[in-house]
Amino acid sequence: MMGDILFLAHRIPYPPNRGDKIRSFNILRHLATLSTVHLATFADDDADMGHADALRPMLGSLHIGKRTVSTPVGAAKAVLTGKPVSLTMFDSPAIRRFVRETLDARTIDAVFVFSGQMAQFVPELPADTRYVVDFCDVDSAKFAAYADSSRGLVRYMHNREARLLSAFEQQVARRAHHSLFVSAAEAALFREDAAIDADRVRVLENGIDCGFFDPDADFATVDKPDGSLIIFTGQMDYRPNIEAVRSFADDVFPAIRAKKPDTQFAIVGRNPTPEVKVLADRDGVIVTGSVEDIRSWLAAADVVVAPLRTARGIQNKVLEAMAMARPVVASALAFEGIDARPGEHLLVADSPAREARQVLELLSDPSRAETMGQAARRHMLHRYVWAETLAPIGALIGMAESSQHDAVAALVD
Repeated sequence: MMGDILFLAHRIPYPPNRGDKIRSFNILRHLATLSTVHLATFADDDADMGHADALRPMLGSLHIGKRTVSTPVGAAKAVLTGKPVSLTMFDSPAIRRFVRETLDARTIDAVFVFSGQMAQFVPELPADTRYVVDFCDVDSAKFAAYADSSRGLVRYMHNREARLLSAFEQQVARRAHHSLFVSAAEAALFREDAAIDADRVRVLENGIDCGFFDPDADFATVDKPDGSLIIFTGQMDYRPNIEAVRSFADDVFPAIRAKKPDTQFAIVGRNPTPEVKVLADRDGVIVTGSVEDIRSWLAAADVVVAPLRTARGIQNKVLEAMAMARPVVASALAFEGIDARPGEHLLVADSPAREARQVLELLSDPSRAETMGQAARRHMLHRYVWAETLAPIGALIGMAESSQHDAVAALVD
């Protein structure tokens, strides 16, 4: 008889409205078609706590713990214990207890960890229990990149985090049957340093819900400002997104406005920090904050930009824009890991100056922009479908694909 699955996620996988939640939600939904799933996860705030009822129909049991460790406290604990901040920020005796009690009370055939820091809750497992960790990206490399662009104490802390987290990631990977990454580039980067068999490091790509992200779907429209509209979408308290919009506003948008003075640049996403909000004081820049439906803004855009200067893995913002048939101009880092043809499905720029030229080319040639957007959507429908990208999971956790739990998955469709 098939046993159950224990699923650990660093952030509640609902609603699927940001990169990590989109991936974890779709993985959770897929796992629920294979067997009964028990979920332990964190909530960032009270609103997150309120999403428990949406998940319960999919699950055998659920534990949600609200994160209460502040960054200063987490950093202090990290220094005192010699651990990465990424672990101390997510420590939880309650989750440790839930994991232990679930393993004791249930027949657990597979443990699936989403995001490396949740591996700290996994005790020694029986030899026949499959253990899979979805790192998504190489987080330690992200902190190394942060260190390169920082100074003083901040640089020291980022370097410390990169070093300690890298050691933890490799320790986890040596225990796991499989370590998963969102792109071949991330997997190759991890293989460079990990002293484990290369075939235990696998790629599990993201998908896109092309039924939801459909330009012909039923969603509200936004009042488009006069002139052309460029948009950027993302969680606006996330450092790479902050860097991206600041760089675009400083180094790209002025060149576009010099040629097309009526062009507007909208920064669309929740929780804009003060350094993002202040950009709205500039001519032509709009900062929306949280919006009811991101599709409304995507549909209104003449061009979607992804000018990321620091990036890991696959950028969902790019896949979403392409699924909505919008022409995209992406930096080389934002394009990394995406299987698409530059010049046909999107444009890829290797510098801010090139980004400005490519945006202007699309704004000046609406027919080309429309053709590129339609080609992008067709490619998403052909290449990035969740059912296909997640198909390997059954074999990875030692469970054959089955339709016996399809009704459970349908509850959240």
